[in-house]
Amino acid sequence: MSGPVLARRGFLASAAGLAAALTLAACGGESAPTKATTESPAAQGWTFTDDRGKKVDQPKPPSRIVAQVGAAAALWDFGVRPIAVFGPHKLKDGSKDPQVGNVDITKVEGLGNVWDEFNVEKYISLQPDLLVSSMYVKGTLWYVPDKSKDTIEQVAPTAGIMLTGRSATQVIGKYEELAKSLGASMQGVPEAKARMEAATKELAQFKNLKILMMSGGADAMWVVNPPEYPDIVHLTAAGLDVVKPSKVDEGGFFQTLSWENADEYDADVILYDTRTQSLKPEEMMKKPTFAKLPAVEAGQLYPWRAEVPFSYQGYATFLEELVANLKKAKELP
Repeated sequence: MSGPVLARRGFLASAAGLAAALTLAACGGESAPTKATTESPAAQGWTFTDDRGKKVDQPKPPSRIVAQVGAAAALWDFGVRPIAVFGPHKLKDGSKDPQVGNVDITKVEGLGNVWDEFNVEKYISLQPDLLVSSMYVKGTLWYVPDKSKDTIEQVAPTAGIMLTGRSATQVIGKYEELAKSLGASMQGVPEAKARMEAATKELAQFKNLKILMMSGGADAMWVVNPPEYPDIVHLTAAGLDVVKPSKVDEGGFFQTLSWENADEYDADVILYDTRTQSLKPEEMMKKPTFAKLPAVEAGQLYPWRAEVPFSYQGYATFLEELVANLKKAKELP
């Protein structure tokens, strides 16, 4: 795998809690059944076509579901209860990783918490009916290790939901389709969808603000490329003016800048990546060039919740917070 591809994987993996050193630099007990449904769909069998174009047919809807943490977080908000998760779900202090959303990690098995970690033996022992994962690259299930993917694929059917190049609405809609097919309760979903739609409409009032979305690392900052991220596609479609880097690294996800060049782009507002391994604001403020940026000096530095689950609940909360922050911002000279 080439360097740029590894770099892209490293950046994406930082979202999932890999060590900062890996970011952009490298490739970087049996559980009782937990029902995925509260109402069983009609008993004529179950079919779902994922974003690989792969059609899965089963005699009945799967109830023993294993999911990558991002997928688990989305499905949980629709009422689906996976029996196990893989990918970053627990921080060093034992608390939940933000990526796992509302999932109760005390009630699910953990098959792996870092990149390339997946307990295949435990997975087999759980007798799963279905594995669900997001995809950044079509055909590649996120956090399913290459070394064991063939074995994992043989244990149970898999479903992949594509993230890259789509809007949040499209991704949420696909998870909604899957959840409905599984007979999920959908409790609270209509209300959350209405909140998300209302917050989305409010974004248009901020169309005159130039917004930079970025992630910070020890030796570099990354300006993200809007078309590649479902949440940013949603924001720009709603009217926000988000900086698009003039030159992106191979892979298309971002432009890498040294901290000395943090002032490459003008912006009224900076939204910073809140993911586990990204630098916190107080750490970035130690970088002189960053601290002197007009948006930073004006106090218009706000969180970008890049780990938010692809559910109406997740996006309603994310967008409401963003609207509240942008109402405090103003255009800068």
